[in-house]
Amino acid sequence: MHITNQPANTKTRSIVINRVLYGAFVLLCLYYFLTGSYEDAAVNLGIGLIFDPFDQTVRWNDRLRWQRAWLIVHLFVMLGIILLYWDTFGS
Repeated sequence: MHITNQPANTKTRSIVINRVLYGAFVLLCLYYFLTGSYEDAAVNLGIGLIFDPFDQTVRWNDRLRWQRAWLIVHLFVMLGIILLYWDTFGS
């Protein structure tokens, strides 16, 4: 569903909030990864994907190629952490 009556300042504020939260979860992931808590790192990186740092009103096919690549790489890094450190999860 596409909302067209949304004020411009609300849209800008939403993007800023999403970018801050995205950055916070990525930094939290980095902290957990460096301290050896790989399960927490993967979880926080996955939660970070919820807060799309780009304009969410733009459809996936209409996004710039580098934005799509960024999100796909983010997903593969999260999956890579899970697959590489699977044996340490739950211990």
